[in-house]
Amino acid sequence: MHQGTVASGTIRAYPGRASVLPGERLVLHVATASRRFRVHFYRWRDGFEAMHSSSWQAGERARERGPGQDWGWPAYAFAIPGHWPSAVYIAHLETAEGKTPLSLGLDAAAALFVVRGQRRGGMLYKLPLATWHAYNLSGGGCFYVNPAPSRDPPGARVSLQRPGGGIGGPAWGPLDHYDAASQRHTFAHWDARFIRWLARQGYAPEFCTDLDLHADPALLLRYRLLVAAGHDEYWTAQTRDAVEDFIAGGGNAAWFGASLCRWRAHLVDAGRALVCHRGGARDQWWPAGGAGRPEDHVSGASYRHGGAWRDGARHSGGFIVQQPGHWVFTGTGLQRGEAFGADTWPPLAGCTCDGAPLDTFDRASGLARLSAWADQDGTPGGYQLLAACPLDRRWPELPARERHAAGEGVHAAALGLFERGGTVFSAGTSDWAQVLADGRDRKVERITRNVLDRLLLH
Repeated sequence: MHQGTVASGTIRAYPGRASVLPGERLVLHVATASRRFRVHFYRWRDGFEAMHSSSWQAGERARERGPGQDWGWPAYAFAIPGHWPSAVYIAHLETAEGKTPLSLGLDAAAALFVVRGQRRGGMLYKLPLATWHAYNLSGGGCFYVNPAPSRDPPGARVSLQRPGGGIGGPAWGPLDHYDAASQRHTFAHWDARFIRWLARQGYAPEFCTDLDLHADPALLLRYRLLVAAGHDEYWTAQTRDAVEDFIAGGGNAAWFGASLCRWRAHLVDAGRALVCHRGGARDQWWPAGGAGRPEDHVSGASYRHGGAWRDGARHSGGFIVQQPGHWVFTGTGLQRGEAFGADTWPPLAGCTCDGAPLDTFDRASGLARLSAWADQDGTPGGYQLLAACPLDRRWPELPARERHAAGEGVHAAALGLFERGGTVFSAGTSDWAQVLADGRDRKVERITRNVLDRLLLH
């Protein structure tokens, strides 16, 4: 357990709740050895937009604690103006000794929060707060290393009341070969890029966290389209119920990520901590010995039919088009069997990929065939495989899938779509945001606009 005091000249913070409405009060828990500090608030769109600076506050020291504990740092309340738009905001802290550079880095003296919206219609962008905290190493542990035990429910426990959770704390995992400047499983790596692209294209989403949907499922019902990107891995049953009810009721969803809804998590202690049993099937969504609710029902795809390549340079032949006449490909000029996203930096097939259950992938024609068992494996009825990127045995992690041991059967990243009340699109790759945001592939940009524009209107 870490019991050190925040060092002299430094300052760290975390929000009591990472989401507020306009006009509410944001509570920041702050520890510093400085005699005083203040907070500069920025909105994130096409970069940082300065919004407000607080008055000076009296600083207090506080101790670091373990990863599963409530750190209990001194609380400071700040009024959020009623006119602030829904957005992701960064609270950047300045001490009497000076202001650290403004950044989205893990060592930034900053905390992230969302101001939720209240309009009807349009796009709602969901941030994966549970996943960020699953990988958050503040206190020396997370779900992946030195986990804090939980007995009720059994599993590993991480506190939401500690620095990190997207920014301002360390995160577990190897650095990205293609982007060592930002750690995976943080706001900077995937979501900040996608949000910046949305702003530059003129889209104006409102924002929430996954745990907002856990607490208030009706929040979703005001919107037409739910969007998420990157790595949205840990879902509570309440969050999942809210999303599936939204889709069944005619709402649309667009998933520009992978490893989506892979693990079931449990919110405990009145929403102050998260528990997941990762030692077996218990908190995996798909198996009968776990939740018995395949994640394919949410997106049409699953990590168990895809794979991962987390370290070093990746190799793939790109996404091979299966149905070029589909509206998703309008304006791209892509033909059947043609590939895209093979030569981008990074490759479009990302560090994690979600796939559909395929029986064959003919490399000569570039055409794939869904398994005859697809519906029994959890694939939604009417699922359309639009493009797929086969993952060969060079990929370090090809998980076990139904009727196949690990590494066996056809594994691929699957770009697809299905309808169940509303329409659901899934890109099947974690790194869509990197390729999209930096303009590295015009076809990827056009597909993204096609999906968003269609699902916002229909």
